Amino acid sequence: MKTIKIGIMPQKEIRARTLAIASGKYKLRSDEPKIWFTSIRSLAEVLSDDNQALLQLIMEKKPNSIRELSEMSGRESSNLSRTLKTLSAYGFITLEKVNKTVCPVAKAAKFNIIFAIYKN
Repeated sequence: MKTIKIGIMPQKEIRARTLAIASGKYKLRSDEPKIWFTSIRSLAEVLSDDNQALLQLIMEKKPNSIRELSEMSGRESSNLSRTLKTLSAYGFITLEKVNKTVCPVAKAAKFNIIFAIYKN
């Protein structure tokens, strides 16, 4: 399983970087993070202990549906669905549709977090 690179940068810096990329002034390097957070706190909320345990469960048990994952984890389906959508939005999992069933698939087991202290 691959390692996901995560960057942490203030919103203003993320916006400036995105604009520079869009205008062609900055070219992305292959070793740069693709996922960005505005603070360590926001990253910690998404990759909380509970969500890390959920990722571990998805990797180990490979549930065939959200309902199956709900039963395995003991989490309510509505709460679990919100969490899975968030993890999917950040690229930590994919939600693969098989027939009429949605199957969560973990994309990484390791995370490389890159950040620097920025002046305001």
